[in-house]
Amino acid sequence: MSDFDVIVIGGGPVGENAAARTAAGGLRTALVEAERVGGECSYWACMPSKALLRPGHALAAARRVPGVPVGDRLDAAAVLRRRNDFTSDWDDSGQVDWAVGAGLEVVRGRGRLAGERQVEVDGRVLTASRAVVVCTGSVPRIPGLPGLADVPYWTSREATSAQEVPSSLVVLGGGVVGVEMAQAWARLGSAVTLVVSGARPLPRMEDFAGDLVLDGLREDGVTARTGVKATGASTVDGGIELALSDGTSVTGAHLLVATGRQPATADLGVEQFGFGAGDALPVDDTGRVEGLDWLYAAGDVTGRALLTHQGKYAARAVGTAIVTGATDPEPWTAPVATADHTAVPQVVFTDPEVASVGRTGREAREAGLDVRVVDLDIAVAGSSLHADGYRGKARMVVDERRRTLVGVTFVGPDTAELLHAATIAIVGEVTVDRLWHAVPAYPTISEVWLRLLESYGL
Repeated sequence: MSDFDVIVIGGGPVGENAAARTAAGGLRTALVEAERVGGECSYWACMPSKALLRPGHALAAARRVPGVPVGDRLDAAAVLRRRNDFTSDWDDSGQVDWAVGAGLEVVRGRGRLAGERQVEVDGRVLTASRAVVVCTGSVPRIPGLPGLADVPYWTSREATSAQEVPSSLVVLGGGVVGVEMAQAWARLGSAVTLVVSGARPLPRMEDFAGDLVLDGLREDGVTARTGVKATGASTVDGGIELALSDGTSVTGAHLLVATGRQPATADLGVEQFGFGAGDALPVDDTGRVEGLDWLYAAGDVTGRALLTHQGKYAARAVGTAIVTGATDPEPWTAPVATADHTAVPQVVFTDPEVASVGRTGREAREAGLDVRVVDLDIAVAGSSLHADGYRGKARMVVDERRRTLVGVTFVGPDTAELLHAATIAIVGEVTVDRLWHAVPAYPTISEVWLRLLESYGL
């Protein structure tokens, strides 16, 4: 039996943040990790995927500015080596050193809830006097597609860690993982086919975002099959074949299944507390799990906002709540994760980039808000200098009753850096009348803010 004040199950960035907070607050904290400290984001998601994408973006950006000498193609071997550097060649010793330096006790093994305030790790039982925090993240959601179980396929892990460029790749799914990996591997030389069941990818975002990303993928040579569903999978000639709902099929050397993710609560012992294996753990804004005063959760496992930065934000709230004993704090003050409801920022790192925060126009109307939507092409001095033929769009969703922004979406090359200004405006509930006095610098792409407000009528 080993005693701690706090036990955190899951050593990814969310678990690291929660554990660091409680340790800094003077609580003896164990960080339990079954694979690599640093988690999915460091080794198979955020970092390696963006390392694969960035070289292609840089090459494309250089080509859009006359006079910049560029080559015909990427050096795939150099790109993969740089990607490997960002994952430390999948060695987590540096992250373990950080954890120890932060005052954490790293416990290797798969953690499972063994009872109230108890966690079993490969036969060893740990007890927590204060709290247990579940930060196990999410796992790929695999569809029940006939034949898929008999076909070798990639998930996001294989797609971000492959050591050779596949000669051809079929991507099933038009979400963030699907479009990012389709573009990354296409720009590295793979013949990529993207299968999307809807009319466009990125169905949860504004329609124009999916349309512009689809245009960008096609310009990079991706064959996009939209409006069709996969009906079966099989092997053929050393590769894979997907049968489609329109009676046709697509083939490739590899298949990437990118059909979403689900909370990693299977084999975690949550059933003994009334929760379903594979289901999200319901939490309040302090991260406390519904009905239990000692169990907390943060990140993807809660199903609230499946994004690393939001998980880290929620983890900081959890850690602070545990240290301070907070149970019912006022909104918009620490330690609460209220931004998970209406102010979640997200970037899709394709070319063009999609940067969004808050509600889409559709979501705002469904929430019963009286909204006005302002759409605008990003055509300002800053964008024209940034790239010849710059193509981009912006949308501002305004709550007319309060005259505040509730949603903003930018699509275009390098729009991600515009996002935090929109996030601050939404979180701070800044009125459009006040925003008029936030003067954008000339000549930058941020001039689009002025044009949006002018189009609104100011």
